[in-house]
Amino acid sequence: MRAPARVPVRARRTLATAVTAVGAAALLLTGCAQDPAEKSESGAPAGDKGKTTLTVGVFGAFGLQEAGLYDEYMAQNPGIRIEQTSIERNENYYPQLLTHLGTGSGLADIQAVEVNNIAEITATQADKLVDLGKAPGVDKAAYLPWKWAQGTASAAKGGATVGLGTDIGPQGICYRKDLFEAAGLPSDRAAVGALWAGDWNKYLEAGKAYKAKAGEGKAFVDSASGVMAAVTGSSAQRFYDEQGKVVYKTNPAVRGAFDLAASFATEGLSAKLQQFTPAWDQGFANGSFATVSCPAWMLGYIQDKAGPAGKDKWDVAQAPKPSNWGGSFLVVPKAGKHAEEAAKLAAWLTAPAQQAKLFEKRGSFPSASAAYKLPTVSGAQHAYFGGAPIGEIFAKAAEGVPVTVVGPKDLVIAQNLADIGMLQVDQKGRSPQEGWEAAVKAIDNALDQ
Repeated sequence: MRAPARVPVRARRTLATAVTAVGAAALLLTGCAQDPAEKSESGAPAGDKGKTTLTVGVFGAFGLQEAGLYDEYMAQNPGIRIEQTSIERNENYYPQLLTHLGTGSGLADIQAVEVNNIAEITATQADKLVDLGKAPGVDKAAYLPWKWAQGTASAAKGGATVGLGTDIGPQGICYRKDLFEAAGLPSDRAAVGALWAGDWNKYLEAGKAYKAKAGEGKAFVDSASGVMAAVTGSSAQRFYDEQGKVVYKTNPAVRGAFDLAASFATEGLSAKLQQFTPAWDQGFANGSFATVSCPAWMLGYIQDKAGPAGKDKWDVAQAPKPSNWGGSFLVVPKAGKHAEEAAKLAAWLTAPAQQAKLFEKRGSFPSASAAYKLPTVSGAQHAYFGGAPIGEIFAKAAEGVPVTVVGPKDLVIAQNLADIGMLQVDQKGRSPQEGWEAAVKAIDNALDQ
């Protein structure tokens, strides 16, 4: 997504049907486990002649086609035909995109870019991409400032906004009401949010209070790594500074997040699970932990893994501080056959009205803040989570996320902090200092390659 260690690409998102907006049901994203062969999909009848064909390259079940947006655009623009090509996994998709940008061939008219790759794109490929900030119909004021900044190249690279944001992953804290009640803690979402409002250290204190009365086998959090990702994601500066220098080792926000998350392990508050593994999935079903840091897209994942038995037991409250995990962008290569028409389509697909439709039908939370006033977002509730007002909760989180410095190797750094450093503390009983040193060694080796 990282600040997060494991990228929530759409291949990991799951189907749910319990989100309701004003008058409409919403589908949360669906994902596939295996990489199929690359495939072309078209919403237009075969044999259309005399039309301009715009191609869109995406990874996973990106949602634009599934939400019917291509069909709607083609109905409004009879001279346009849209064809989509999808590669299921971003780890396969992105290297191909870089290769095609390097050669100037094999590119779709519009290409999707995952948030963990956008810094490298703006730093190294901006001159090969259309400035979408100048595209017809694009209004900078309609988008979250931090999301707009992520898709914008530095002044040294020309300052063009080459990526228009699609979705984001503002985070809340999903929690089990029944486990909170059993431990003598409040279960009302407003009261729960008040337990840790404004301070991640209060989240730790709430965990200690929970542990004092919780039963055996009922941990407070799923994993220390999940806590670290959420805490790091709420910092303006993480792994790089504004000049592009790697600063994670000396940045107190990163080390502070690592040490705080490690405390969840050393205090016995963690279920010691690694996210996106079968054991983690089973933990949702078994009620093995009481809380998990959850971006908007994870609600469907929890519903899928916890199953019918978890309905009305799970709820979602505001996180201690606004944080983001996930999101994507659309870019338009200059080498495309129809760059001008593609820019118009990219602008339309990412406009607030279309982002609201994507949320309504697919659960992708809008990066266009202007969409938050639309009824399908502002009135959205999630039946599985006790009717939680998810539009309100996640909009508030999204608007509070700081403008964050994103570096080209954020994912490499975050993965090693989580899977090399924190996992040793959480699962192997190593000291926080030992875990930190192991992570630093692995990161330095990876960055030197």
